[in-house]
Amino acid sequence: MKLKPLSDRVVVKMCEAEETTASGIILTAAAQEKPQVAEIIEVGPGGMVDGKEVVMQVEKGQKVITSKYSGTEIKLDGVEYIIVRQSDILAVVE
Repeated sequence: MKLKPLSDRVVVKMCEAEETTASGIILTAAAQEKPQVAEIIEVGPGGMVDGKEVVMQVEKGQKVITSKYSGTEIKLDGVEYIIVRQSDILAVVE
């Protein structure tokens, strides 16, 4: 199955959390901080949203930083994705 987001929505997949600290301490799953870096899987077409023209500024394959509690989590074919609005993307990681 394939996801195709509508209007200014973006489908992202969260990157894996760090399992060790900078000093080499291994973290358990409960101690790991929720990652905010995600990879863009699909991008909506943009268009008119709430009476304003929205031009998509992100592209498929980019790594981005999202707001911590934004979006809608879904599970498709055993993989977890988050659907967010483009405005919930804070930065592009280069």
